[in-house]
Amino acid sequence: MVTTIMEGVAMSDSDRSQRVDALLNSLPEALPSPQVRAKLRLAAGLTQQDVADAVGVKRVAVTRWELGQTSPRRPHRENYLRLLKGLAERFPEAAKADAGSTTPTSEGGSG
Repeated sequence: MVTTIMEGVAMSDSDRSQRVDALLNSLPEALPSPQVRAKLRLAAGLTQQDVADAVGVKRVAVTRWELGQTSPRRPHRENYLRLLKGLAERFPEAAKADAGSTTPTSEGGSG
């Protein structure tokens, strides 16, 4: 076993591996592209208001998420992601990204 001294503390390769895993597990899961979010909602026959009510935000927040203007924040992000995953399982064709489509990015958050 290889041990390295870092900041005065001995750290094994297994400790490092556990730290890397902890970092990876703490990162938020990626949302589908805004276009796919809208496609999933439409495939399920849901309105933006339906999604907003379920997630606990205003309809305008869902509009902005689907346009890529903003991204959901906690706790709405987790609920929205859960909804999108469920819709993707039920409507796999809608979950596919359009070839050649671009995904707008935004640093802003909403909801």
